[in-house]
Amino acid sequence: MSDIQYDLEMDTQGLMCPEPIMMLHGKVREMDSGQVLKVIATDPATTRDIPQFCRMLNHELVAEDHTDKLFVYYIRKR
Repeated sequence: MSDIQYDLEMDTQGLMCPEPIMMLHGKVREMDSGQVLKVIATDPATTRDIPQFCRMLNHELVAEDHTDKLFVYYIRKR
């Protein structure tokens, strides 16, 4: 998964719902269309919340990678 190109990175490790999604809203507002954001999280709720965020706001979830305690997402702003 490390070969995915991204423009920005947001580390939300240690934060719990709703903080990662609130931060994501703010970060996406700052981005240009087409840019890719890498999100690193430890909150298991992000496995539900981030895909739903992308669907609802029409952003592309390029890829996601999960281990037991770490969740990584690549989101392209449309």
